Formats: sequence, structure tokens, C-alpha cells
Amino acid sequence: MSDEMKSFEALEQRLNDRKTEYDAMPVPDAEAYQAVQAGIRQAARKRKSRLRWYMSSISAAAIILVFTGCIRVSPAFASFVEQLPGMEGIVSMIRQDKGLMMAIDQSLLQKVGVTDEHDGASMTVDSIITDESRMVIFYTMKGMKDLEKGGYDIDLLDKDGKKLPVGFSYSSPKPASEGGVYEDKIDVSFTESLPPQELTVVFKERGKQSHNKWKVTFSVDRSLTKGMKKIIPINQILTVDGQRIHVKQAVLYPTRLVLDIEYDPNNTKKIFGIRDLQLVDEQGRAWRTDSSSISGSGSSVFFESMYFSTPKKLTLQGSGLSALHKDELVISINLSSGEIQGGPSSLKFLKSKAQGKDLVIEFSIADSQDAISGLSFTNIKDSKGAPLDIKEIGWSPSVSEARIVIKNAAAAKGNLTMEIFSYPEQSRSPFSIEIPVTP
Repeated sequence: MSDEMKSFEALEQRLNDRKTEYDAMPVPDAEAYQAVQAGIRQAARKRKSRLRWYMSSISAAAIILVFTGCIRVSPAFASFVEQLPGMEGIVSMIRQDKGLMMAIDQSLLQKVGVTDEHDGASMTVDSIITDESRMVIFYTMKGMKDLEKGGYDIDLLDKDGKKLPVGFSYSSPKPASEGGVYEDKIDVSFTESLPPQELTVVFKERGKQSHNKWKVTFSVDRSLTKGMKKIIPINQILTVDGQRIHVKQAVLYPTRLVLDIEYDPNNTKKIFGIRDLQLVDEQGRAWRTDSSSISGSGSSVFFESMYFSTPKKLTLQGSGLSALHKDELVISINLSSGEIQGGPSSLKFLKSKAQGKDLVIEFSIADSQDAISGLSFTNIKDSKGAPLDIKEIGWSPSVSEARIVIKNAAAAKGNLTMEIFSYPEQSRSPFSIEIPVTP
């Protein structure tokens, strides 16, 4: 019998146990139907309703067990569940992350259900899942006016009201549903500290004339994943396109795997990224990368977690590098003629123009379609050596063009010097190494 069949049979047994408990409840038929429907809506939208939560706790648990358990056994079942009323939101948020699905199936999702409401609009933090490395915050916005047009900023605060020393990402709001409901998540990375025991999430409406904000405070249970961090030493050297890369270790958490790598300081190129990086297990399943934090010396690469489905074998694979020779990193641009001195031969100046007090410069990069990184700069200085700051960076991979907006530089004359911080230069150098699975 395969592992998947064993997992499915175990799931069926759990569901049968829940059904037995549910059948024993003294609830009339009409109320039973309403409780099941409430449970489905509760699992999908996690609304703050204590009475409905009490009446539908068992049915909601059964729905979640079916959903999170079977979704990794049968993608067809995931598609079916997605069509159930109210379930499409939660499916779309986690179906692409096998590690999060398994963590939720292991009862690591913490229900929050705290709402801030005023002026006919509300923001609710529905639930979170967290460990020492990552926190995913699931939230719902309701009744916001022109949600997709206005935009919102988010702050994460500790118990003293100070901003957390974390990196986090979230999507710009999309058009809400017909009922004015929008659901999404905030993905938080902890690098300098552990998750706080108390967290405040602040949504601030953008716009000079707007002072609207929604503020939710809740406690975080860190005990659910305490002691679950696993460090797997690797200590192997890769040579890719002539560049040495030290694969130091993997750190496995319930929500993700963090692969720590370091670039040899004696490399002739600056590495901006590694192409098509993935972990592949003995069944051929690819555990995808979510994001990475790249510096000049190395990188922490984040993968889906296989914490609750430990493979027998893992292989780290990639197809090459995004890198540039170190003697091509600094360029000088004559703003009058558009001439570029230094830099790679594939970099071409298109045009420059004033945009209010700012300066806009546009470039093209040959043969950079489908690049894993775009063009950006650092250490920008005018002809007198005064530092300038970048206000905005745009990259269009389909046409291989970049747009750089430099703050308060419209009046700049002569040459600008700039150091390339990332560049879509690509090399094809496939590689693979074996990664130990157990610490």
C-alpha cells in the first residue's frame, strides 16, 4: 500500500470519528443543516461569531480536515472544494504552498477573529500560522470604498507600539466581491527576532487627505511550534559558471525550509540570483522557492517546507546564474549625449527626462527575456559627487526595458555615476547536489 493511500485511509478514519461525534449531538434536523452551512462559511471566512462557532465547531472541523487532508492527495478534490460557497478564498491562498497546507493539517493554525470596524468598513485578522522563521496572517477587509483604487499601507507593531524588525509582503487589494469582501494574507519573515507574544496589525488608507486606519491587536501562541526547528548541516561547495558557492546548511521549520548559501569573495562575478533553483525529492516532487534575501556575499533561500512529509532523498537543482563581472558594475552616464562608459555591452541607454523634480532614465538590456532579476542601481552620485536616491524602479521583462526614477535629480548636469545592484545577465550552467534529509 502506498504512503498516499495510507494517508487517505487515516484521513477517512478521522472523518468517520468526527461524523460519529456529530451524529451524537442532540440537534434537530433543521438546526443541523444550518450548523453545517455555518461551519462551511466559518472555515472559509473565519467570521467573528461566537454563537455560530460554538454550534458548528465539529462540522467546521470536518470540513477543514477534508479540505487540508485531501488537497495534497487529489488536486481534483481541491478544485471541487474551491467551488463550495465561500471556500474559494482559503483555497487560493494556500493551494500553492504544500508546506503550509500540511502545517494547517497538523492543527498549527491559530484562530484570531479580532475586528476593527468604523465608518461602515471593517478589517478582521481571521487567523495566523507562525513559527520562529515565518508568520502568515490571514485577514478580511469588508465594506472598503474603492478598494482597488485607494491602496493601503500596513504596519506591524509590538506591544510597545514600535515597528517590528521584520520583512513582510502583501498584495495590493484587488476588486472586492459583490458583497464587498476582500480576503488575503501578509507574509512575515523573522530574521532579527522571534515572533512577538502580542502583535498589532495596522491598515492605513493611502492619500494625503485620508486619515482612516484600522488597528487590530491580538496575542500569539508561540508554544505550538516551540522546539520544532531542525538544523541540517550540508557544507558543500558548488562551482557554477566558474563561480564558487558554499551551501552551508538547511534550517527546517513547519512553515518553510531556509537554505543558507555564501558566495566566495574571490569570485570574478557578482551573483544576483540562481536560475530555476528547486529541491526535488525521491518521488520527483519539486519543492519550490518562495523568495530569497540576497546580499553581496550570499543568500537565504526560502523553500516550501517538507517538515511533516520528510523525503528519503533531496536534490538541490538549478540551471545557472544571474551574474555580472565585477569590473562591469560601475557605469557613468552623460545625461546630454546618453553615452555610457563602463558596464556590460548589453546595457543600452534609451532616454532621460524630467518628471517634476525627479529624473527618469530608461534603459534596454539585450537578451534578457524571462530573467530572474531586473536592473537596479546603488551608490548613485552626480558630477560633483553628491549622493542621489532612487525613488522608483520599474522592469518590463517582456520588452527587456528598465525605468529608474532618481529623486530630486531633474536639474542634474554632466555625468552620473551608478553601481549596478542587480542585472538580468544569465548563464546556462545546470548543476545538482544531494542534500541530507535528517539533522
